[in-house]
Amino acid sequence: QVRLVESGGGLVQPGGSLRLSCAVSINIFSINRMGWYRQAPGKEREVVATINTVGTTNYVDSVKGRFTISRDSAKNTVYLQMNTLKPKDTAVYRCKAETDNANYWGQGTQVTVSS
Repeated sequence: QVRLVESGGGLVQPGGSLRLSCAVSINIFSINRMGWYRQAPGKEREVVATINTVGTTNYVDSVKGRFTISRDSAKNTVYLQMNTLKPKDTAVYRCKAETDNANYWGQGTQVTVSS
């Protein structure tokens, strides 16, 4: 069983920054792809950013230039640095790990952008 534990969410003013962390219970290089997803109230879940085993990253257009996904293999942790946050970024953010056998999700962390 793979466990993912997110942290780093909270309340931030527009224009502020947050860094989300996703700690994984296995070696992250055994995971084909890691991703951050978000879901706002009344909206469908959307993929925010992904990173694969060779480090290739992808972002949804709405966060390009503001968010950065990265990983620390020594800590088996994936991060989402979020800068210049906007109210529309408010959502529950969850990380996902895709392996050969199954996909795994964290429990989620709330991000609220409001003045």
